[in-house]
Amino acid sequence: MANLKEIRNRITSVSSTMQITSAMKMVSAAKLKRAQDAVTKMMPYSQKLQEMLSSMSSALDGADNVYASDREVKNVVLVPITSNRGLCGGFNNYIVKETLRLASNEYKDQNVSIVSIGKKATDAFKKTPMFASADFLPTDLDEIWNELTYANATPIAEKLMAAYANKDIDKVVIIYNHSKNVATQIVQASQLLPVVQDETEEAKSELDYIFEPSKEEIVAELLPKTLKTQLYSILLESYAGEHGARMTAMHKATDNASELNKALKLEYNKARQAAITNEILEIVGGAEALNG
Repeated sequence: MANLKEIRNRITSVSSTMQITSAMKMVSAAKLKRAQDAVTKMMPYSQKLQEMLSSMSSALDGADNVYASDREVKNVVLVPITSNRGLCGGFNNYIVKETLRLASNEYKDQNVSIVSIGKKATDAFKKTPMFASADFLPTDLDEIWNELTYANATPIAEKLMAAYANKDIDKVVIIYNHSKNVATQIVQASQLLPVVQDETEEAKSELDYIFEPSKEEIVAELLPKTLKTQLYSILLESYAGEHGARMTAMHKATDNASELNKALKLEYNKARQAAITNEILEIVGGAEALNG
């Protein structure tokens, strides 16, 4: 059994850790609320913009739409989105594993390049031959989390769109965490480019409308804006998922620290009681020796 001083030190250490994890949980909860509000405000606009685009672009020839052209896929860019910081459970590891799975399975016959957003993804892939952030996006993508705004997310989408239009790449897939709820994140692989056109009967039924200006002009104006909005929405959702995952992880860590603290205090009381008993026995033994 450990001595009293060692147990006291462990209790102090666990109590300090519990205070830190509890504070981190509250900070993440506050940031999560702001992130969820941003996602809620952005979602209706993003969805409606995408519906309009899918409806109108379904009637256009792929040759007239530079971002929806049907060509052979040779060069694929995977964009894993992670956080800059850890302590959020498996939030980042799931993204890294899914990116590696896509590169080795679905796109094993293509030339795969990885353009990472977030320091955790950058650290995981920067030493691999697939890492190509500096080739496609020379800016420091990890800094976007310091101030996540539409203006900061726009250059990323523009550079990917320019590389696709120049036929340097043939497909762009974004891997991110979709927040099902506060405690649950689901890894999603969303295709950003080429644009997937809506071929449903509902979309085709709207082809009788007369557009002014022409449908081609409207699509040419809406398409870049939709792609930028789509990327920004994904970044917002990933940001909210990060804080949800961290809040959950810190909640569990606080609970575990509390249970460990209780166990250590029980052990300390047992050790203290044993020490007192030994002292009493020594005093009684000494008194008997003197009397004898």
